[in-house]
Amino acid sequence: MKEIIEQNKGVVKAVIRKITGAYNEDLEQEVYIKTWRNLQNYDEKGKISAWIAQIAANVCKDYFKSKAYKREKLEIAAEEVLQNKAIQPVQEKIIDAKARQKIILKAVDALPAKMRKVIVLFEFEDYTIEQIAAKLREPEGTIKSRLHNGRKILAEKLKFLQGEK
Repeated sequence: MKEIIEQNKGVVKAVIRKITGAYNEDLEQEVYIKTWRNLQNYDEKGKISAWIAQIAANVCKDYFKSKAYKREKLEIAAEEVLQNKAIQPVQEKIIDAKARQKIILKAVDALPAKMRKVIVLFEFEDYTIEQIAAKLREPEGTIKSRLHNGRKILAEKLKFLQGEK
C-alpha cells in the first residue's frame, strides 16, 4: 500500500486541487483509506492511477455534500457579502487569486448536476468529449450540448470577473 501511495500521491493531490480549488490533507487521507479498503475490488482492467483518481474525485464529491463543506461555504458567503460591500464603490479593485478561484468553484457547484459533471470532467480533469461520453454513457452530442450550455451559464455568472487582470 505504501508503494501505491508514493506512486499516486501527485495524481491524488492534483485531483483534489482541481476539484476543490485547494489542497486538503484530510481529503487526501480519506482517498488513501478508501483505496486501502477497496483494493480487493480493483479489477486491473485499467491503470491503478485512473482508479485512484476516480476515488479522489468521489471523495471530493462527498466532501461537497458534507456538513463541514456547507458550513465553510456559509462562512465564505458571509465573507463575500462583506467584501462585496467594500468592493462595490471601487469596481477596479482586483480580487486575489484564491477568492477568484472560490467564486468560480461556487459558480460551477451551482450548475445542474449533469452539466456540472461534464464541466468538471472536461475543464478540471482534462477528459475529452469522447471519454466523457463513454464514462457517462451518453451520446457525444449530449455531452457537447451540456458543455456548451454549462460554459454559457458560467460566462454569464462570472462576466464581472472579465475586467480583472
